[in-house]
Amino acid sequence: MAKRDYYEILGLAQNASEGELKKAYRRLAMKYHPDRNSEDKDAEEKFKECKEAYEILSDSRKRAAYDQFGHAGVDPSMAGGPGFGRGGGGFGSDIFDEMFSNIFGGGQGGSSVRRGADLRYELTINLEQAVAGVTEKIQFPALTQCSDCRGSGVKSGSKPLNCKVCGGRGQIRMQQGFFSVQQTCPQCRGAGKIITDPCGACGGQGRVRKNKTLSVDIPPGVDNGDRIRLAGEGEPGSKNGPPGDLYVEIRVREHPIFTREGTTLYCDVPISFATATLGGELEVPTLQDRVNLKVPPETQSGKMFRLRGKGVTSVRNGMVGDLLCRVTIETPVNLSKKQKELLRAFDDSVRDSKEKHSPKASSWLDGVKKFFEDMKT
Repeated sequence: MAKRDYYEILGLAQNASEGELKKAYRRLAMKYHPDRNSEDKDAEEKFKECKEAYEILSDSRKRAAYDQFGHAGVDPSMAGGPGFGRGGGGFGSDIFDEMFSNIFGGGQGGSSVRRGADLRYELTINLEQAVAGVTEKIQFPALTQCSDCRGSGVKSGSKPLNCKVCGGRGQIRMQQGFFSVQQTCPQCRGAGKIITDPCGACGGQGRVRKNKTLSVDIPPGVDNGDRIRLAGEGEPGSKNGPPGDLYVEIRVREHPIFTREGTTLYCDVPISFATATLGGELEVPTLQDRVNLKVPPETQSGKMFRLRGKGVTSVRNGMVGDLLCRVTIETPVNLSKKQKELLRAFDDSVRDSKEKHSPKASSWLDGVKKFFEDMKT
């Protein structure tokens, strides 16, 4: 039985943010949790399905593999790709424990340590850079870990105090009828500690906003909308939590000569009437070098010529595309009197000939003639 798409399971688009992912999983996990649907086997299967989807998509490396290869990129039984992490079993997960500890009790104590937010940066490059690859420096304002307190939020030389309300546990237990419910401590907001002497540089937040400069290695073959993940280069986590990631989204400028579709490049090559009629050879630019293109006699405008291996290298499988050159016959301008006379003489000789030198035009004129004759009858 084929597996459903993970994004479809969670009701999300492929470009969903981490926050949207977490929110969707919370909602569906609450809806289908076995403790709420003890006699509904279908709900249990949906819960497992949601959990599996979230475990893959919440891990940035697994998500990148899934986006590129589908289920084969994350399922060891289909294609044991290295580096795509460990599998999980049962119902346990960090988000699950955090979400249901307030309803069903348990948990391992609250904490204000949180992973930093992911960041997105839009980088515009030209087509040559996209095809060949390039290293670009980027600069952007971002929250960074406070160097004075090293992210703790506490002034140097001071220590936070245990919260008196929860006793340093970060959670309080409340009795609601027959049930004992754990809730995040409202005093310390789950930290278990109270900062009485905050860091002056960051105001106790553990993070400050500064300009950040990074070098981004862009691989050959990237295209519009491709994203490059820089692990750990997002915002720092709160209270020494792990940092988020930076996603660099690629935008490619329009090129004056070439257009691109996937790994195929296209360009229009203007040729003279004489070259189109008699044939010839001309030099055609590519993104790598110049090549000679042989134009056979009697070439019609719009004919496409394929130059194999002169396109774009795929960033996904390494295959190289082609360059398709479409010839367009250019009408001569600024002719001298003598040139015009010669052209008229040539036209007269063609008209007087019994040969069909312009088969398409002749066919079109015959069609027009028949059209008017039919109108008269």
